[in-house]
Amino acid sequence: MRFMILRLADKDTEAGIMPSQELLASMGKYMEELATAGILLDGEGLQPTSKGVRVKFSKGRPKVKEGPFTRSKNLIAGYAMIQVKSKDEAIEWIKRWPILDANGEVELEIRQVFEADDFGTEFTPELREREARMRAELAAKK
Repeated sequence: MRFMILRLADKDTEAGIMPSQELLASMGKYMEELATAGILLDGEGLQPTSKGVRVKFSKGRPKVKEGPFTRSKNLIAGYAMIQVKSKDEAIEWIKRWPILDANGEVELEIRQVFEADDFGTEFTPELREREARMRAELAAKK
């Protein structure tokens, strides 16, 4: 089972305040623990929304809106992608997340990633093969 751990944004991450050396070291250690356990697939911090854009489609037409975006509780500041045996195992790992910034106030969210079988018969053998080929090509580029 794959899970994405989402580090939700706060006023500091949206203001572009960089993490302390202590937090960077702690996050590095945590990510190394995930990697050593063989469950880390990916993970990165994200720039504030002031450097981003949103694209909204209305009647099939895209409209681009420049950041920053409001309502920081609904924004993402970073993520880690892990592969574990259960949601409970993902929760146990997330409980170890380093909480050194924002006065110990950090909000995380865990979301399970869809697997091919979750889509049922709509995900035909042809579509599965196309996706498998694309994933193999992406893996070869790493």
